[in-house]
Amino acid sequence: MQGLKKYRDRFSELKLWEKLRRVGVAAGAKVVYTALLLYFAYKRPETPTWAKRLAMGGLGYLIVPIDAIPDFSFLLGYTDDLGVLSFALVTIAAYVNDEVKGNARGQMATWFGPVDEDALAEVDEKL
Repeated sequence: MQGLKKYRDRFSELKLWEKLRRVGVAAGAKVVYTALLLYFAYKRPETPTWAKRLAMGGLGYLIVPIDAIPDFSFLLGYTDDLGVLSFALVTIAAYVNDEVKGNARGQMATWFGPVDEDALAEVDEKL
């Protein structure tokens, strides 16, 4: 959790939306859905500060273009991002409710149309 602290200052809603719209298809449904779950959990007033900070760190890591595996690497580029996002999501899973899931799914449908329900179900099973 401490390792994500340095990425918190890289998080902003605008940067997140720009990144997800720009690389969403390349990153894949799991990465985008996991990021959106973190974002909408972060936005909940009931989510405690420690969980919001962890979500910000995970989302900040996604936004940073140079990380453990550069995002432009073919096939592997978003593997580390998914790992970091998944860690953060599982850690704050208690704050991911049906409303958060619905908001994330709705945003994906708005941006990308029909989504891979199997990929989303894989993420939901971890919660």
